Amino acid sequence: MSVPTNAAPEVLRRAHASARDPEALERLAEELGPGPFALVILFLSPDAALPGLAERVGAAFGDNPVVGCTTAGEISPDGYSEGGIVALGLPASHFAAETMLVPDLQSIDGHALIGDTIRTRQRLARACPDWENEFAFLMVDGLSVREDELAATLASGLGPVPLFGGSAGDGTRFAATYVLHDGKLGQNIASLSVIRTRCPIRVFSLDHLRPSEERMVVTEADPARRLVRQINAEPAAQEYARLLGKDPGQLTTFTFAAHPLVVRIGGRHHVRAIQRVAPNGDLVFFSAIDEGMVLTLAEAQNMVNHLEGELSRLAADREPAAILACDCVLRRIEAEEKQMFGQISDILRRHHVTGFSTYGEQLGSVHVNQTMTGVAIYPPKDG
Repeated sequence: MSVPTNAAPEVLRRAHASARDPEALERLAEELGPGPFALVILFLSPDAALPGLAERVGAAFGDNPVVGCTTAGEISPDGYSEGGIVALGLPASHFAAETMLVPDLQSIDGHALIGDTIRTRQRLARACPDWENEFAFLMVDGLSVREDELAATLASGLGPVPLFGGSAGDGTRFAATYVLHDGKLGQNIASLSVIRTRCPIRVFSLDHLRPSEERMVVTEADPARRLVRQINAEPAAQEYARLLGKDPGQLTTFTFAAHPLVVRIGGRHHVRAIQRVAPNGDLVFFSAIDEGMVLTLAEAQNMVNHLEGELSRLAADREPAAILACDCVLRRIEAEEKQMFGQISDILRRHHVTGFSTYGEQLGSVHVNQTMTGVAIYPPKDG
């Protein structure tokens, strides 16, 4: 059943339905209203009936352009949710959008992609010269291992336009992730939406992690597969566990969420999150890793207090009408394990956050982990 929303409908529209409902797309389209929409974004639980879904999207939403991806959990109008489809409608009265498909992440032609990105942005600027607020939203196959190169390339083409996004998820299975673009639901692809709006916006990134004094060096790695074989010249999982005072057999997804590693890039620390331990004791990471990289063990602050404080700062001068967010699955896992899930969900609901749990986040030219990245969208100043 579709869930009513209390978001400001004149700025942005939201809807939520069960992924197992055979008429979910039709219910979402009805809840969003007739439009027209500059863009409709769908966050799809992997529990949805994905075969044939792209064809049904066209029947449900008509001529409105639709993009989307699978998730590791959704953020609906009610906060954290699972097993659903969340729809976000950007009305054409407030937004204009151009979308771009990156059709093969294993063969990125950087020169061509930068050129396409520049031309996409220029077309949108010519179409809406009076709307100066701009951002770019990226959804990418979360198992492609290509997010780092893609974000860096797109950022070159976007210039001053702030870019953020998320890597598609598959719950906690890590088996298959999908991106939806222009009637195609596929793997090894990415969808970029360049958006101009009459609404003030603020692209942001937050995390609740603080670097400690404990450092380690990657001494053997396979960067192409994001594998670390040795840390401090010792087997990777064994050394990581030793630094935590744990047995290597006790390492779990919650361990990685509670004890993340960070690397210093451009004057600030970015998380290099561990996805899992391989059967041979290698560590598999969510983002780029290389030999010689110095990693620092990070300590988590109270996530509830930190999130409330950061979202309140976004509303210090004016409350956002809505926030579109990409929230790392490791944050959701930590919230569950520390029994903060309900509190975090309530904060997301009160601050009108909509989005999905990801396998990684993109911010500007960098692919990161264990953050919430997004855009706060404010009511237009002219009413």
